[in-house]
Order: sequence, then structure tokens, then C-alpha cells
Amino acid sequence: MTTGMQDVAPRRALATRNRSWARASAAWLVARGVQPNVVSVASVVCAASAAAAFVGSAQLADASRGASLLVAAAVFVQLRLLCNMLDGMLAVEGGLRTKTGDIYNELPDRIADVVILVGAGYAARALSYGGTLGWTAAVLALLTAYIRALSGSLGLPQHFLGPMAKQHRMFAITVAAFAGAAETYLEWPPRALAVGLVIIICGSIVTVWRRTARLAQEANAR
Repeated sequence: MTTGMQDVAPRRALATRNRSWARASAAWLVARGVQPNVVSVASVVCAASAAAAFVGSAQLADASRGASLLVAAAVFVQLRLLCNMLDGMLAVEGGLRTKTGDIYNELPDRIADVVILVGAGYAARALSYGGTLGWTAAVLALLTAYIRALSGSLGLPQHFLGPMAKQHRMFAITVAAFAGAAETYLEWPPRALAVGLVIIICGSIVTVWRRTARLAQEANAR
């Protein structure tokens, strides 16, 4: 997450940032002059690659190749999250904050959420309304982020409440992708991606309600 020159935007609490491999990776990038905004853009590339793998998996008749694409999609989703973590570490711990950092922090995240979830929806080929599930999950993902950002715009704390915050959405779709790969390889009915999207949708509805309730409570209290 990149930030502005003067103020550090609120960050999601991630225990992974304290892992030795994460710090070593960030230090390696800093030493090579990699800018956090570049890493933010790379997260969108990873997300687009995940979406392409999702959609491609539904077009292949060969089970092993379709399963491989779903595994690739899961890997690209996790690489997207890795970029999301490292750009913030470069910006804050690495001291590479820029004036446009907040833009690169938020906008690529929103694009990445949409392309991954919509791609997964169109890969849920067992259902005629798989695409609708993907778009619904994407809209709700945008809404959860909007409520958090709205809180900040009103001068209130930004809360990363779940149960379906970004890392939870990406965990759910990663598990669904791996399960879908197993289904495809074993030639079982493909249901995992649809189930994963339904879980994301239901969890996102709860998340929207919780964040809105917290926002209203804090607005009334000030």
C-alpha cells in the first residue's frame, strides 16, 4: 500500500509483514530501486493473469490442462496479494512514499478485485448464472471498500472489518480455485468456484452491514 508524502494512510494489520522472508523481499526491492507504485501496478497484472486463467480453464476440454489453469489462477491471486503487501512495505518501511501513493494504493486494488471475481464467475461453467455471481461478488467487494473509504473521507477511522475483507475474499477464491482444479482433473461436476463466490457474496453482505453500522455509530458519537 503506497501512501502520501505527508500522512501515512491507514494500513490493514498483516502479521505477514513481520516475517523474515517478507522483510527480506522488501529490502531486496528497495535496494534495486523498485518503486511502490510499480509494484501496485504489478498487482493488477497478476489479477488480470488470474482472470485470464480462470476464463481459459472453462474453455478447455482437456481436464489436466483446465486443472492446471485453475492452479495458475490461484497462484496469480496470491501473487496479487504479495504485491499488495510489498508495495506498502516499500512505501512505509522502505521510505519510498510518493504524492500519488494513495491513488496507487486504492485504484489498482479495486481493479484487481473486479477482474479476479468476474473472471472466476465466468469460469463457474456449471451454472448459467456464474457470470452473475462473479459480478455480484465484484460489486459487493467495491462496496465494502467504498464504505471504508467513506469513513476516512468523513474524518473517521477506516476499519478493515470482515468477515469478507480483501484478504478473506482472496483466500476464499484461492481455495475455490484449488478445489475447482481437483474437480476438473477428476472430472467431477464443477461446483467449487460457484460455491466460493456464494460464500464471498454472503460474507460481503455481512461485511457491508458491519462497516456501515460502525460508520453510523462513530458518526453519531462525535
